[in-house]
Amino acid sequence: MSKAAKLLADLIALPSVNPAFAGADGPLTGERRVAEFLAASAAKAGLDVELRKVKPGRPNLLAMLSPAGKVHQRILLAPHLDTVNPASEEQLVPKRRNGKLYGRGACDTKGSVAAMFTALCEVARAKSRPMHTEIVFGGLMDEEHAQTGSRALAASGFQADLAIVGEPTRLQVVTAHKGSLWLRVETHGRSAHGATPHLGRNAVHTMARVVDFLQTTYAGLLKRRRHPLLGHATVSVGRIGGGGQPNIVPDRCHIEMDRRTLPGETEAGVCREVRALLRAHELMAEVSSVKAAPCLPLETDPDLPLVRQFLRSVGQQRPAGVHYFCDAAVLSQAGIPSIVFGPGDIAQAHTVDEWISLAELERGKAMLVNFLKSLP
Repeated sequence: MSKAAKLLADLIALPSVNPAFAGADGPLTGERRVAEFLAASAAKAGLDVELRKVKPGRPNLLAMLSPAGKVHQRILLAPHLDTVNPASEEQLVPKRRNGKLYGRGACDTKGSVAAMFTALCEVARAKSRPMHTEIVFGGLMDEEHAQTGSRALAASGFQADLAIVGEPTRLQVVTAHKGSLWLRVETHGRSAHGATPHLGRNAVHTMARVVDFLQTTYAGLLKRRRHPLLGHATVSVGRIGGGGQPNIVPDRCHIEMDRRTLPGETEAGVCREVRALLRAHELMAEVSSVKAAPCLPLETDPDLPLVRQFLRSVGQQRPAGVHYFCDAAVLSQAGIPSIVFGPGDIAQAHTVDEWISLAELERGKAMLVNFLKSLP
């Protein structure tokens, strides 16, 4: 088994479930085990190591390879350390079968962790290292829930000339991804006895019209706006609630919806748009944001010199886009040009039989080594 595959197997066996899915005090909770394991390995490889506390028991890990000379630029390798809950305890026991490694986090994103970390260690062991480029491995916490790891790193003033954010992109270099807003829409009516519904105003009935409008007319309008890498924005109503009991006309109903955004769209702009469209169709409702910190879309200029260099080094002519969001947008908003890259397929993420191709893991590691060794 290669070093990258061995490291990935070790990481799968170290649970790092986000507390949002397993509870703050759950036995599988938190990124500390993985962060400390990697910190010890980084120190043995001669890297400078820092564990930055973000929340109790949940640090970001920074492992730095200093250049041979004066620092002229910095590259950040930034996968996340947390996972969603395992489907069963068996998912915490790595299994190798038919050229694949199975286990929770195999592709999302402990595969990227293993590829990036072993690539950096290989460069550190090489006879010569980059003369003027500092390379930082940043193992980030909490990507799966609120991105507080990347937000904390950005808020600290950390800067880099390029961030390569580890996600399962099938080794495609991604320069754009969609954002995600969660919006709450609430309708109000007037309660009345179920025997005399004409004396009330049914908020659930109004909401049924709102949902139909959002999933048909509004969704159709969004299809007209297209991005060359991302296609069109989308809307999906995922939750609804209203009323108290069958014999009372409900005076209140609410929904929560997921609105995938394109570069250039903002939370305030989307809220204004939805309010205006509902009002224009005589659908009276309140619209507000659910998330305290929205997940913004990403768009990085593929003509930036380091992005062009990375594309050339992996043999890719044009960048790709993905529909999911990740830490890249957070880092980009902080002024760090960011792209997304890693082994594995997002279709396997969060599944009951999550896996990664070991051949792809090795190719990803080799691509990263090739790029890192090409840096000045």
